[in-house]
Amino acid sequence: MGQETALLQSALDSILQRLSCLESSVGITPPATSGSNAAISRPQAPPQETTTIATDTADTPASLLAFDQHTSKALVPFVQSCEALPGLSPIGTHMTAIWQSMRDMIQFASSCRKPPSAELVQKSLSPYLSPIQEAMKEIRQLKLDRSYDWHIKAIMEMLVGVSWVVMTAPPAPSSFVKETLGATEFWTNKIRKEYKTKSKEQIDFCDTIKVLILDLSAYVKEYHLSGLLWNPRGVDVSEYVKVGGEVGKKQEGKSSSGVASLSTNATTATSSSQAVDFRKELAAKRSSDGNSAATGLRKVSREQQTWRKEYKAADGGGNVATTTTTMSVKPSAVKAAQKKQDVPQQKQKIHPPTCQFQSVGNKWVVEHQTKDSQPNGVCTVDIQNPKEQVYIYKCEHVTIQIRGKVKSIIMDSCNKTNVLFETAISSCEIVNCQKVQIQSTGICPSFAIDKTDGCLIYLSPEAVPVSNFVTSKSSEMNVGWLDEKSGEQKEAPIPEQFVHKLVNGTISSDVSDLYH
Repeated sequence: MGQETALLQSALDSILQRLSCLESSVGITPPATSGSNAAISRPQAPPQETTTIATDTADTPASLLAFDQHTSKALVPFVQSCEALPGLSPIGTHMTAIWQSMRDMIQFASSCRKPPSAELVQKSLSPYLSPIQEAMKEIRQLKLDRSYDWHIKAIMEMLVGVSWVVMTAPPAPSSFVKETLGATEFWTNKIRKEYKTKSKEQIDFCDTIKVLILDLSAYVKEYHLSGLLWNPRGVDVSEYVKVGGEVGKKQEGKSSSGVASLSTNATTATSSSQAVDFRKELAAKRSSDGNSAATGLRKVSREQQTWRKEYKAADGGGNVATTTTTMSVKPSAVKAAQKKQDVPQQKQKIHPPTCQFQSVGNKWVVEHQTKDSQPNGVCTVDIQNPKEQVYIYKCEHVTIQIRGKVKSIIMDSCNKTNVLFETAISSCEIVNCQKVQIQSTGICPSFAIDKTDGCLIYLSPEAVPVSNFVTSKSSEMNVGWLDEKSGEQKEAPIPEQFVHKLVNGTISSDVSDLYH
């Protein structure tokens, strides 16, 4: 019973504390405690953390007080766990900067009215989002030891949840924050498995990052249920100034204490409190002489409105329709005629030829090669490692020579291109090509031909018994090889026509008699 009584007393203290914050914010003086109320106050209890936060509640919104509680409860232990690991010592500074920017954003929203459009909201929050993005970028670019790769990946997965500040329900921002726990634990579980009995600091890192996510999700669910909470009675965004971490107005003589603080039930405020009086805005835009935002604009006549049948081109020679035309022209016909006139003016984009090795994917990229881009029309690729691949894309009238054993070769959208290679460990694929030739001086176990018209493959004597061909939607395919007995070069077509029969409920296919 003693423990249950303590939990009940803690809940009552929390309720009384929040009621005190609300009374202070609206200027109500709380009555003196007496009678039964004095029994609830429990004066013999030692000072708790809530007592410290209750100071200066007249100027600090409840959502900001709760965020400070979250920071001391969840962020500080996580930063300490990072500093306990030598390789993660720089992380603490960046994490503190991210949470400080998040706090500034909450303070900004709790002091201002929500802008009328999503674009204005994004624009008003951009000064606070920039430090967060910069801190994330610096964390991603840290050059740490390889043993901390899992830690960095877990931190980056966790930081995805910081995007809740720009989200609106559905889905609920708190759910979005909590969903990052799964991806984060994918990496922290690896750390737990590796350091289960070796390092307590590593386990503390995993525990504190989980607490940080769950506590942030609980905070967002309580104070920002449908998105970042704005103050319907706050000042306009344009009147808000941020100087040295303090909130104020541009007009002198007005302090931040006049801004109404928000309570936890502020999410139930009606949208009518945020409605915009457009008439007042238009009246405010008028200057002292009566001019408005539309003053000085040139009037557009009917002949200058492109969607009308009376439209006339600026040069006078490209009239789509005139006032003397008896048949009306639809706007769609006008746009179609203009588009047709612009087609001859479009020039084909010229891409620079490329022949380079990319470490990502362990791949050679050979693109847009022609007979003019290479001496003698030959592009040479020197393979250093059998694990390397070669990707050939949109080459014309050129020969690609591959030296050394390669993992695989892919030809894509090539025209009149020749490929000469020694040995391919996996396969050689030809896709969307026209009139290409491939020759293997070694072994290639598999050739895949897809959507290709005109393909001639030369096999070495070693490759003849082991090579196979997979074809689809292709034509004019031939295979050439050297007959060792006669010494003659032979060539045979790959069948394109087949005869299919239904036999006992299954389809049987045979090559057409044309190839026999």
